[in-house]
Amino acid sequence: MENIRPRRSVLFMPGSNARAMEKARTLSCDVVVLDLEDAVAPEVKEAARAAVCAAASARGFGHKEVVVRINPLSSTWGAEDFKDVVKAKPDAVILPKVQSAADVTEARKRTADLDLWAMIETPGAVLNASAIAAAGAQCLVLGSNDLSKDLRAQDLPGRENLWTTMSLVVLAARAHGISAIDGTHNDIADKAGLDAACHQARAFGFEGKSLIHPDQIEAANRAFAPSTEEIAAALSIQAAFARNPQASVLSLEGRMLERLHAEEAARILALANAIQKK
Repeated sequence: MENIRPRRSVLFMPGSNARAMEKARTLSCDVVVLDLEDAVAPEVKEAARAAVCAAASARGFGHKEVVVRINPLSSTWGAEDFKDVVKAKPDAVILPKVQSAADVTEARKRTADLDLWAMIETPGAVLNASAIAAAGAQCLVLGSNDLSKDLRAQDLPGRENLWTTMSLVVLAARAHGISAIDGTHNDIADKAGLDAACHQARAFGFEGKSLIHPDQIEAANRAFAPSTEEIAAALSIQAAFARNPQASVLSLEGRMLERLHAEEAARILALANAIQKK
């Protein structure tokens, strides 16, 4: 089983807000994203860049992954963002407004050391998701707000109009062995809606959810973690195959199991173990 790193809760924090970045050090999210793009006004972009690079260099975020979302490379600030962020050495850089594999290839030319995450937030990116993953992205992040705007789509409680997109993003990620993170839930006060969206995203195959407020962390961490029942079932499956090491198929409590079920059980237990160690 490969090394699994939990990415249940991916919290975006404005790079222009020193207090928010400092608070992020104490939060229970799996990933903190220091944002230089949407959350930062044009007049403070350069100051935010300096603050984010200093925070990323200093670390101090515990077991969290530290990721920086830069401005698009085609923007006024993007190239300088990328150059300085690479020097700061966070765990990864998020590339926004990715349209095609060429965008990832261009970014990869500028660094061989940092993981690149790609925002899938345009119709073109959705259609090119597999090529974007193949070009060297280590994670695909669904940018549902920008995508909905471009699609002229309405907000639906069950996100039925994004189901195709959600599946395509997960399919691309799985085909290339990388992670997939769901988009944001914008109504911070809507706890029931957030909980439903997290469980829906997990059912689609996403590893975690993009978050915009610390109050959303608990719901995401709970939804994307194996439940007590899932862990118990995984242990039972592993034990059954351990008792029958030559079996390719066996029956357990009236259910027919194949080796693929044992592989999934191992993944669930590895994720639970990684979460417990955090």
